[in-house]
Amino acid sequence: MYAVIKTGGKQYRVAKDDVIRVEKLAAEAGDTIKLTDVLMVGDDKGVTVGDPTIAGAEVSAEVVEQTRGDKVIIFKKKRRHTYRRTKGHRQHLTVLKITDIAAKKKAAPKKKAAAKTTKADDAAKGDDTKTTDGASGDTKE
Repeated sequence: MYAVIKTGGKQYRVAKDDVIRVEKLAAEAGDTIKLTDVLMVGDDKGVTVGDPTIAGAEVSAEVVEQTRGDKVIIFKKKRRHTYRRTKGHRQHLTVLKITDIAAKKKAAPKKKAAAKTTKADDAAKGDDTKTTDGASGDTKE
């Protein structure tokens, strides 16, 4: 079984016992967290796609460690103007180990909405209805 989850503005395809690195989450090493933004769940029987998420589905993960990513160098230069700027960035990351994927059972199909009533039905009931007369906009009772 696998799932597609969303965290930190990114989407990840995960399965049980996968280890992923996501943007920093507020948790200590050893804590268990539940990710509820599950976009899709799939197994050998089929795939369930959310709209946009699957209600009741969640992915449990254990926080392995809090770490930082590789340094990214940002270098700006304008030739012949003696303009150079260098800046670096290291993203804070959380390493997660996926422990469980829980998907809610499929819900029963929704009931169809009640049929809309027409003006003829309203007139048969004795309701006073007002209608407009085409382009002039005059109302008739």
